Amino acid sequence: MSLSQKIRVLIVDDSAFMRKVIGDILSAGSGIEIIGKARNGDEAIAKARELSPDVITLDMEMPGKNGLDVLREIMQIKPVPVVMVSSLTKGGANATMQALNAGAVDFVTKPSGTISLDMEKVADELRQKIIAASKASMKNAYGPGAEALTERVQSMPAPLQPHAPRRDALRKPELLVVAASTGGPNALQEVIPALPGDFPMPVMVVQHMPPGFTTSFASRLNELSELDVIEACDGMPVRRGTAIIAPGGYHLIVERTPKDLVCRLTETPPVRSVRPAADVLFASVSEVVGGNVITVVLTGMGRDGLDGARLLRAKGAYVITESKETCVIYGMPGAINEAGLSDEVLPIYSIAEAIERAAR
Repeated sequence: MSLSQKIRVLIVDDSAFMRKVIGDILSAGSGIEIIGKARNGDEAIAKARELSPDVITLDMEMPGKNGLDVLREIMQIKPVPVVMVSSLTKGGANATMQALNAGAVDFVTKPSGTISLDMEKVADELRQKIIAASKASMKNAYGPGAEALTERVQSMPAPLQPHAPRRDALRKPELLVVAASTGGPNALQEVIPALPGDFPMPVMVVQHMPPGFTTSFASRLNELSELDVIEACDGMPVRRGTAIIAPGGYHLIVERTPKDLVCRLTETPPVRSVRPAADVLFASVSEVVGGNVITVVLTGMGRDGLDGARLLRAKGAYVITESKETCVIYGMPGAINEAGLSDEVLPIYSIAEAIERAAR
């Protein structure tokens, strides 16, 4: 898509009011054109075929075929970047996780339920995610278990040979920190479950998600992993055998007590428009733990993690970033690579092995 072309969007929602509100929000942003609207699943599939949109916004809760059914069918016909529009409920969170695993690029939550009169609260977020989705690599949007994953991996080059660690890096790693954003849930489902239950250090993860969704995400990762994967709470010890997920709406930092390294949660302002932010966790870790850290940055929109990775690497941390060939969005790892901070740049399927190698 050239810079002069507008992003062509199809809006799918069973509510005429929501279709209008979402259309008005997106039309108010430069560079976005609404090319069609659909009120149910069958109409959405027909218009996706007919109009070939660049991005689809897809309501999760619809009569007949729900959003997840529609998403799966669209992905089988012709993969298109889809941003799910979901209610903030436990059921909605679980369904959203399934949608991300089925190929949705990202999601936005309706602030006050199925019919949200206050969608303006998420107007900027919605526009930003539509723009990011238009740049997504759909061949990389499928999660573990999707049929496309096997074909994708088989078509990719062999993993790079083991990388020789820098002489100044990792005397004895104490901690693994991981950051991801757009496309991150699926990427993390390839990395965290691949780590053994006796992995020799704690794991701390920042995945950009709003409140209410990280609990479901942590539960899903825990089902797949040998490590205990849990959502962070204030004062929680940071211990080996555990992967801790930053909760939506809070920055996660670390503090060293006489007995343990512990989690602290803060509601200080968002950094680079996100909370939790990788930069906040990374900066905290650099102060409290120093450079004996393995740092991993996966697919994601924006530049979160860049400043924190620079602090960590200056103290000797080992930095691994996901390569462009497997990223849904190459923003976060790309920024670190452009700054010359990556020790290894690897496809997603080689990152767990690289982490274990660095840990040893």
